[in-house]
Amino acid sequence: MLITRDLKPPRQCQEAYAKASRAIGLIARTITYKSPKVMLQLYKTLVRPHLEYCVSAWSPYYEKDKALLERIQHRFTRMIPGFKQLPYESRLLRLQLWTVEERRHRADLLEVFKMYSSSTLVSFHQFFTLSPVTTTRGHSAKIAKVRCHLYLHHHFVSCRVIDRCNSRPQNVIDSSSVNCFKNALDKIRKTTMGFFED
Repeated sequence: MLITRDLKPPRQCQEAYAKASRAIGLIARTITYKSPKVMLQLYKTLVRPHLEYCVSAWSPYYEKDKALLERIQHRFTRMIPGFKQLPYESRLLRLQLWTVEERRHRADLLEVFKMYSSSTLVSFHQFFTLSPVTTTRGHSAKIAKVRCHLYLHHHFVSCRVIDRCNSRPQNVIDSSSVNCFKNALDKIRKTTMGFFED
């Protein structure tokens, strides 16, 4: 992971794009039988990890960087026979894929859940404070909103994830394991349009 002096993500996005692009090029050159099942497995194994490694630490917020990373999945889905002429959304629907942006927001929620449930060494209270207000509607683990004085700080995971965390239903908060939490997020995506999009 690349960390620049200004802590901005464009350089890391370019590096992730380059690595993922090389992996797609390798698949295109070496795989003859490009069935959806085979291609999906290759994509999830060889390409997507480059786009998601430690993404909660460097998640892009400039539109050009978001578009750059999404371009990888655009390119991959067009490689599958019979998919090239379809709109991007139709390709994703047929392959049962999330957009790259949705996956980043999902990763943020997973990190917060792991901290909250003590499934990771990182302490929840290092980054977040539970809201003392209990009279409002919602779940029992509302996070207190913090004031971000710097534009850069506003895009750190400790700030950007709060609204999305606070809008989750109680049954998601009560998930007994990481896998249960992932399944609950999948159900939210099916029932709440745009929940994982900015």
